[in-house]
Amino acid sequence: MSEADNLKSKDLDEETLLLVTQTFKALSDPTRVRILHLLTQKECAVSQISQELSLLQSTVSHQLSFLKKLRLVKFRREGTSIYYSLEDQHVVSLLNQSINHCLHD
Repeated sequence: MSEADNLKSKDLDEETLLLVTQTFKALSDPTRVRILHLLTQKECAVSQISQELSLLQSTVSHQLSFLKKLRLVKFRREGTSIYYSLEDQHVVSLLNQSINHCLHD
């Protein structure tokens, strides 16, 4: 049975339904999509994200906190620096599929 078939045969419980809608909510914000897209290319600190996307550090920190709660991004500490990256390949797939869908003629 394929993954798609497996998903079709299951009903969504309330918790899963909520998490899916929150994930789409996260992807509905242009700033968060820009941050996620940057993180598909490389791991970054808040200051790097802020500089590369011309955003305030407080804005970046707030958005990363939101994305972290949804397990879309993760972080690692190196000395006093914190570096952010995408949580896993699923996040990359979600973002890439959304972009490809929008670019499709």
